Amino acid sequence: MQKINRNVVLALLSLTSLVFLLFQLCYYKFYLSQKNGAAFSKVRGSQSGQDSTRWHVVRKFLGLTSGHNIPVYLIDPLILGLVNKDIEQIRSSPDGPSPECKYFCAPRDFTTFALLDKTWKHEVGLFRTAEKMGFQWLKIINKDPRLDGMDDLSGMEIPLHYIFKLASHAIHLVVFYERSGNFLWHGPLRLKQHMDRKFVPFRKLHFGRYPGAYEKPELLLVSIDDLKVQIPKNPSSFLEEMSHSRFLECRYREARAFFQLYPDDASLDAVEFRKKAKSLLHLAALTLNNLGVKFWLSSGTCLGWYRQCNVIPHSKDVDLGIFIRDYKADIIPAFQNAGLPLKHKFGKVEDSLELSFQGEGDVKLDIFFFYEEDDHIWNGGTQAKSGKKFKYLFPKFTLCWTEFVELKVHVPCETLQYVEANYGPEWKVPVKTWDWKSSPFNVQDNGVWPIDEWDNVIQIY
Repeated sequence: MQKINRNVVLALLSLTSLVFLLFQLCYYKFYLSQKNGAAFSKVRGSQSGQDSTRWHVVRKFLGLTSGHNIPVYLIDPLILGLVNKDIEQIRSSPDGPSPECKYFCAPRDFTTFALLDKTWKHEVGLFRTAEKMGFQWLKIINKDPRLDGMDDLSGMEIPLHYIFKLASHAIHLVVFYERSGNFLWHGPLRLKQHMDRKFVPFRKLHFGRYPGAYEKPELLLVSIDDLKVQIPKNPSSFLEEMSHSRFLECRYREARAFFQLYPDDASLDAVEFRKKAKSLLHLAALTLNNLGVKFWLSSGTCLGWYRQCNVIPHSKDVDLGIFIRDYKADIIPAFQNAGLPLKHKFGKVEDSLELSFQGEGDVKLDIFFFYEEDDHIWNGGTQAKSGKKFKYLFPKFTLCWTEFVELKVHVPCETLQYVEANYGPEWKVPVKTWDWKSSPFNVQDNGVWPIDEWDNVIQIY
């Protein structure tokens, strides 16, 4: 009897231990591993664990957005970089390029998607559904700069970014807005004081540090890792655009303070000049963009944007800068074909090149070519009657996008240093009498053109 009881007890203990072990395994699989990001099963031959988690989170997010008719598209630079290598195969294969989870299983903390604001309504239902699916979410809002102007600084806030987190992976949804210059813009990611700064590693976000400006992309629906997703039709172009997308806003607050000290010229002549200058700038931008020549606002036009968010009415011209490495021989005929005759050509490609074209009325377009040295950048000037050469030195700078007179256009990112180099510490004070040979803060004598070169380096039309 004791022997039988002992066997029964041992059997019961073994069964209890087995049940407890199964419970622990189930508990780990369905609870702990979901928290730690290793809950999902394999997909298309991928490794289990973290790799599969990323794929499943993306799949759930795409299901969430499609269920609410929200047309998102992929802008994740890591994934687009991988996709770009196989783009021809992906375009030609309706089921994707390979049976493996190659793209959405790649190691990363986020997957980044974009949303054009006007294509959806801010529905509370989306976030309720997201919560039911297990997502935690965070909305980042900030001021809408499109509503700012000389008459009003609106302060109205709009959604700029959303973060959806599930298991150990997060979706970064970047909201793009249309600007009056016919381009797309996204704002920076700035957390409010009450927000959880440990929600995700925000510093790793690709689209969070600065505002960005982009052309409207043409989209392509493809199958990647068994998931239907829209991507930019030309991923390499988008990635190149992304690397130079930083955007600077016009400084309306400072401009309003400037006009309180120096009231704006509202005369008919000033209004007419600004109208002509805007038209000339748009035509110049179209011409250079068609040639693929990168340019930026320079000299007085750059000062007008930075100081007063407008064209300086007494400047009488439009000034652009181009790096000499971007010079093309087609520039002169292209402007002439656009109805802008060449007014003068000074210097040569190797040294101090500048071009001037005649716009409508007495408004002219001056294009200065910039030369890079080890520790500075410079452009040249030439006095026609004497052959004297001048040099204008600038600290090295990079280029950012801005919006100016309803145009997406480049300015130096380090605008203050650029303006101070040219106009000195008193750049905020308007100067109506300006001598290009002596007034600039950064002007230097640069010798004299040899007389036997004058026919080539001093051409006036």
